Amino acid sequence: MTVLTRSAVSAPQSPELTWRRIARLGMLGVASDIRDRRRDPSLRSRPSARALDPRLRRPVFIIGAPRSGTTFLGNCIGRLPEISYHLEPRLTKAAARYVYDGSWSPRRGAVLFRLSYGALLLATLEGGYRFAEKNPENSFLVPFLGTEFPDARFVHIVRDGRDATVSHAEQPWLAAASAMSGRRGQSGQLHGPNARWWVEPERREEFSLVSDVVRSAWCWRRFTEAALDGVAGLPLGRVAEVRYEAMVSDPGATANRLADFLEVSPDGRAGLHASLARARRDSVGRWRKALGERDLADVLAEIEPLLARLGYK
Repeated sequence: MTVLTRSAVSAPQSPELTWRRIARLGMLGVASDIRDRRRDPSLRSRPSARALDPRLRRPVFIIGAPRSGTTFLGNCIGRLPEISYHLEPRLTKAAARYVYDGSWSPRRGAVLFRLSYGALLLATLEGGYRFAEKNPENSFLVPFLGTEFPDARFVHIVRDGRDATVSHAEQPWLAAASAMSGRRGQSGQLHGPNARWWVEPERREEFSLVSDVVRSAWCWRRFTEAALDGVAGLPLGRVAEVRYEAMVSDPGATANRLADFLEVSPDGRAGLHASLARARRDSVGRWRKALGERDLADVLAEIEPLLARLGYK
């Protein structure tokens, strides 16, 4: 178990979102979106008669904790013929903290999010398509997004927190070894064990002192709780919960549920079946071999109540 002392923790966090940085992140977000589409032929622009229409109609937000299958599910939904899919745009990812903690007024947040999404539609020549964004940080913004986009639909994917923890701990994002790397994520947040904006204020000092695996479990709990609490306030019919384990064991059933929920075309339904069929069953239950007795006890101390709430044994 790796523990970091206070003296080893680097202080700088993600820089403030000045107007100059907002403009820079916006341009970077559009550029990265276009670059990703060039790498994946299935996401290349499909211009319509309304290619330059930036208005958002029935957007789709894929939410959930990091390493819970959000990327896989987002990519599957992104291949629907009526969807304009965008993977973690830098600007809205960085802005999430300011909307969540109230630093920005709802009006300012709404203007930035709408302008960002509209710019992405225009840049990809996909005006007229349904905007879809996969961004774990949106788990904390469900009330805001639900109000600002009253016709939006939310797809919340939930995974066993022990498996999500193992997968997350394999990444450099919260690792103690990344403390002095100087690397940043797409939101501008430095890699390493520093307390993130989503850490409870009264526990911020504790966050950098626990092991990598506990920080990863902590992340799963906070994002999952936020998403669950957020969608609980939405009207019926605006949210669909997808269990990761059910998705990989019976992808066909998940495809049908999502096709009905999103009201997609017959071609879209067939596409969901084909995409979800690639889910890997061997990703379920990895924690049983990956977590030793001590690490498992530490992880359960952080997330066991939420595991029980979700029905994981």
